[in-house]
Amino acid sequence: MAFTFGIYPGGLLGDDQGIVHPVTPDAPDLVNAALDELQGNTGLLTVRAYRSFAPTATPRIPPTPADPHTYLRRGRMLDLVLQFREPTGNLDGWTDYVREAVRTAGPRLASVQICEEPNLDLPSVDGSVPNVLDAVVRGVVAAKEELASLGLGAAVGFNAVPSFDPSDTFWADLGALGDDRFRQSLDYVGVDFFPDVFRPVAADRLAETVAAVLGMFRTGFLPQAGIPGTVPLRVCENGWPTGPDRTERRQAETLETVIRAVAACENELLVDGYSLFALRDADSNGESLFGHFGLLRDDYTPKKGFGTYRRLVEELG
Repeated sequence: MAFTFGIYPGGLLGDDQGIVHPVTPDAPDLVNAALDELQGNTGLLTVRAYRSFAPTATPRIPPTPADPHTYLRRGRMLDLVLQFREPTGNLDGWTDYVREAVRTAGPRLASVQICEEPNLDLPSVDGSVPNVLDAVVRGVVAAKEELASLGLGAAVGFNAVPSFDPSDTFWADLGALGDDRFRQSLDYVGVDFFPDVFRPVAADRLAETVAAVLGMFRTGFLPQAGIPGTVPLRVCENGWPTGPDRTERRQAETLETVIRAVAACENELLVDGYSLFALRDADSNGESLFGHFGLLRDDYTPKKGFGTYRRLVEELG
């Protein structure tokens, strides 16, 4: 099994209130130069992109990055996230949307993730939308069927965040709703988590915390949904923001610890990849920590973590 690295290269992001626009627009030439450097001599670096199904949403939810195919050079491939953001929860047209997105991406598609954090009830992610579990199940099956009809081998999955609430029924509800077609269509389950960002974790416990979260998914969450142990896990979003009292050196050290801990779980927990959030800051001078996740500042100058990620991609990829 190959361990694959990726990154989200856009400036736009979601926070706990909604959509955050970057202070400067994406500059494709600078993004490509940074991606080339991160990729180095490795064979593959995936480019994460988000598209939203939201026919009645006002205002329109913008895709990000606007044109990810601009960044698919030197063998880079697309890690496409199809969000279910229709505020009414109406599923009409959803599977057609999924199929069309798969056809449009075609051979440049490395993976397609159905829905974004469907177990998290925040305005910018899909857990806040009615019928999201149905959207996950139907979308996964539709994507797999469309890929098969095209003779393409891109991976199909969905993602979730860790939950420490014993009354949370997400995984059991998914298991009750999903059928054999859904489970057989899954090529991975994604994990989005940000240790030591929203809850502090001591530096000497960070690696064991990462392993514990991945182990919780493998042995605690996935069995509740009837998802077999042969389905790989992958980290779809992880990062650590800089800012006041959050130094660039500590960002680099934290990323190194987390990424090495994820890679160390490759065989025992069947973990097949890691994608970093994000390439650059949305707002390097802003007060919100959500604007500071980048390996680059908002003017595209590198932080120390950029070199760290480049080295780890080369060593572990």
